[in-house]
Amino acid sequence: MKKILVPTDFSLLSEHALEVAAKLASDFNAELFIMHSLDLPVHLATKEQHDVPEVLFYMKMAQQKFQDFKDKPYLKNLAVNDIIEDATTSNAVQEAAIKHQIDLIVMGSGGASGIKEFIIGSNTEKVVRNSEIPVLVIKEQNPDFKIERFVFACDFTPESYDPFVKAHEFAKILNAKIHYLFVNTPSDFHTTEEITHKMSAFIDRAQPSNFSLNIYNDKNVENGIVNFSKSVNADLIAVGTHGRKGLAHIFNGSISEDLANHALKPVLTFKIPTP
Repeated sequence: MKKILVPTDFSLLSEHALEVAAKLASDFNAELFIMHSLDLPVHLATKEQHDVPEVLFYMKMAQQKFQDFKDKPYLKNLAVNDIIEDATTSNAVQEAAIKHQIDLIVMGSGGASGIKEFIIGSNTEKVVRNSEIPVLVIKEQNPDFKIERFVFACDFTPESYDPFVKAHEFAKILNAKIHYLFVNTPSDFHTTEEITHKMSAFIDRAQPSNFSLNIYNDKNVENGIVNFSKSVNADLIAVGTHGRKGLAHIFNGSISEDLANHALKPVLTFKIPTP
């Protein structure tokens, strides 16, 4: 883990994410990239040719906020880079991650609820949905961020193998024990024999270390992940995300986005490759 990206709107939630990212950067001698998307008025954002004086004004405001935002003791002695973009936050994050060869994105999220979540969602949710790079979602201040117990929830289908391996690699980096989890629900029930067979195939192929295999019964997958994580006192929840869009996203939902919005623990997401 050499490069960490932290999108920020200079809010307290963004600062919580930055503090965790700084801890990771310090632990792994990584470089920090702090990115802000300019909140341009519609008449500027939609023009092909920007009105330069106005754009410069917003740019200078962002630069001043960066100076104040970066004046934190936990950033001392770290390599920190500023990025200012005029694209929407979710698009700017993807572009910056590719351009700077980012290994991990760390974002703050307070969650969304009700009709706002259903129709609009949050910037964090949009990044989680689309990012090819692992996204770590931080919900509250955690200055002593340390992961010792790590839950990775998985359905153990072939398309989940790549996130399974990435989760194991991340656990090794953090020197954490990983608890692989399958949540059994009434609406999608599988026998213990069926799930154990699928789990064994993944283990035989990936040969992970410092892990446990777990089957947990609950009324739905999200509740099962949260409740199991509490039972093992997990420090982190990790899942794969399909990156659903459009009607499929609205009607089917996304476990990773629900967790990013509602789970109190930090949530780490890995993109499931498109077949």
